[in-house]
Amino acid sequence: MEFRHLGRSGLVISEIAYGNWITHGSQVEEDAALACVRAALDAGITTFDTADVYAGTRAEAVMGRALSGERREGLEIFTKVYWPTGPGRNDRGLSRKHVMESINASLKRLQTDYVDLYQAHRYDYSTPLEETMTAFADIVRAGKALYIGVSEWKASEIRAAKALADELRVPLISSQPQYSMLWRVIEAEVVPTSEELGLGQIVWSPIAQGILTGKYLPGAPLPAGSRATDEASGAAMIGGFVANHDLLTAVQQLKPVAESVDLTMAQLAVAWVLQNPNVSAAIIGASRPEQVTENVKAAGVKLPAEVLKQIDEILAAHIERDPAKTVSPARRS
Repeated sequence: MEFRHLGRSGLVISEIAYGNWITHGSQVEEDAALACVRAALDAGITTFDTADVYAGTRAEAVMGRALSGERREGLEIFTKVYWPTGPGRNDRGLSRKHVMESINASLKRLQTDYVDLYQAHRYDYSTPLEETMTAFADIVRAGKALYIGVSEWKASEIRAAKALADELRVPLISSQPQYSMLWRVIEAEVVPTSEELGLGQIVWSPIAQGILTGKYLPGAPLPAGSRATDEASGAAMIGGFVANHDLLTAVQQLKPVAESVDLTMAQLAVAWVLQNPNVSAAIIGASRPEQVTENVKAAGVKLPAEVLKQIDEILAAHIERDPAKTVSPARRS
C-alpha cells in the first residue's frame, strides 16, 4: 500500500480507501462484509469511508462492528451527513440540529469516540452556510471529528466554505467527488480550486460502478449478481452506461491497454484516477474479498504517458467533462 497526505493537511491516508456505499447492510450479508473489511486491512488499507445514509444507517453499524478491536489510532474513519436518516423534517440537510444529532448517532454506530473526517454529503441550499460551518467547527472543537470535508460541492461552494473554515480556524481539507476515466467533471473547476486552497480529492466510483471492469458486454445479458441486476445496489445509476452499447464496445478496447502494463481493467481504472496529483485516495467497494485483493494492486502504479493517451483516444466520445454536472438537490420548500 502507498500513502498520501489528504490535501495540504498533516493527515496521511492510504491511497486506496475502502468504502461501503451500496454493499454493507444491503447488497451483501454481514459475514461477507466483514470478510471484505478484513481483506482491506490485510492489504494495508487504513482509510475507511461510509455515511449515515448508506443502507438506512446500517452500513455505519456494519463498519463499526467490522473495525471493532482494531487499533483506533491506526485507522482513518470517514463518514458523512446530509441525506435523510429519518421521517422528520429535521432528519436531513445541514442544519445545526441535524448535523449535531447525526454526528452523535454516527459515532454510536461506528463504535468510536471520533471520526477522522466528517463530510457534508451535499450542499444544503436551505441552510445558511455559516450555520453549517459553525456546527462543523463546534464538532471539531468537541473532539468528535478531527477534520472536515465536503462531497459533490461545486468549486464556488468549496471556496465559500473554505473562507468560513479559515475564519473559524477549523481544517476543511477534502472533497469527495465522483471521478473516473469516463466522469471527469471535477477537472475544469473543482480540482484547480482545491489545489489552490489545499484540499485533496477522495474520489468515489473510480471504475464507473463496474463499467470499466469490462464485464458488461455489448449485446450480452447482464452478468448474474452484478450491480446492474440489483435494484438495491445502484442499478439505476449504472443503467445509462449499460444501455450504451457504443460505450461498452469502447471499454472493451481498454483490455489490451491494461494488459500492456500488466494490469486488469479494474486495476487500470483505479490507477488512472491516482495519476491526478490532487487525488489523495480512490475509494473502492467490494462484495467479495478477492475484489479488494485485486483492486489494491493499483496502489503505487505509475502509468506511462502513452497509456494515458491511448485511454483518452479510446474513450473520447464518451467522456463527461461538464462541471455543471456537479449538482446538489434543489432548495427545499
